[in-house]
Amino acid sequence: MNNTTITAISTAPGTGGIAVIRISGEEALSICGKVFVPANSTIQFSSIEANKIYFGYVKDQEEVIDEVLVTVFKAPHSFTGENVIEIACHGSVFIQQKILQLILKNG
Repeated sequence: MNNTTITAISTAPGTGGIAVIRISGEEALSICGKVFVPANSTIQFSSIEANKIYFGYVKDQEEVIDEVLVTVFKAPHSFTGENVIEIACHGSVFIQQKILQLILKNG
């Protein structure tokens, strides 16, 4: 069994209204916690609940990359049986690539 955590843009190539970037694997939650800041400051990412959608920001340190919706699926209750994070961001190819590179940089 391969325990590698993976990420990819899950929507069709090109520009659209939104894009979905998926992180799947054992480290998905911790990686997302490094780049996602919930808009509600009372929510701590370490105690984020499964099967919920959270509004917030993808940030590279202090720089806001985009406003996003993050959906959390915790193992084994996901399609793959692994931890899965789906980040719904704006559909600009630039934003998609910036978020994907930030995820890769963080794990």
